[in-house]
Amino acid sequence: MKQALILPALLAAATLHAAEPAAVNYDEDPYVILVGEAEAAIADGNYPEAAQRLLDAMSVDPERESNPLLQSNLAMVYSYMDRDSLALKKLDELIERAPRMTTAIQNRAHVLMKLGDDRRAYDDFCTVLNIDSLNLDARYYHGMMALYGGRRDIAESDFTVLESRAPRSLDTATALAALYSLTGQDRLAIPYLRRLVEETPSPEYYSALAGCLMALDDYSEASAIISAGLKRYSHDPELYYYRAKLNKALYRLDDAHADALKAIELGASPTRVNAIFK
Repeated sequence: MKQALILPALLAAATLHAAEPAAVNYDEDPYVILVGEAEAAIADGNYPEAAQRLLDAMSVDPERESNPLLQSNLAMVYSYMDRDSLALKKLDELIERAPRMTTAIQNRAHVLMKLGDDRRAYDDFCTVLNIDSLNLDARYYHGMMALYGGRRDIAESDFTVLESRAPRSLDTATALAALYSLTGQDRLAIPYLRRLVEETPSPEYYSALAGCLMALDDYSEASAIISAGLKRYSHDPELYYYRAKLNKALYRLDDAHADALKAIELGASPTRVNAIFK
């Protein structure tokens, strides 16, 4: 799954409060300056600094209407620091005060996913969609979790919304590639996987594309995709697994066994790899 962009634009949120915008000089507003410093620290990966600047901003103006959003973002900064228990505590408190605050609920879902609590994360995404049925981030994760949980009908419903509302989004391409490849609709998956390989290459996309091409007996392109993948990710076990399968299909048994051993050495499941030769 992709890494979520969980932090909304803090600086924009910080400017929502003023009852009389013309009377506020944002260049001199300490609250806005501190929020901007927090954004810069987040961009640099300096999460302790970001957390302190967010706390400072809320201390400067405790009544600011955008403070709940900053509190939600602060919780995510804690999560980025691997202080996930504290992040959950802060998000739980915030959601108790603002039970329809979808940003906080989404953020809690992402923390729960990080902790492996998929059931509660899924419930949070359901809550978000009950509040805002067109929330595309929630649609993506809700659908992906449903798909990998064997609930294809729910996934298809979610991905239909993604396709209609954001047809060119990489989230949509990722979702549809997963749906079609996991349900044996290889020909439909291939255009999405090709786009993902071109625009956001990762070893799992190369492997999935190669697998779909092999399912359609297009061994020549599958070989080219695997080779391209291994040039980028020379220690990826899945790519060696698929090259072993490809070599087995082409009756290059010595090469297939060599690739199988390499895949296992790099961490692939021996049972799964050895099944190639049965």
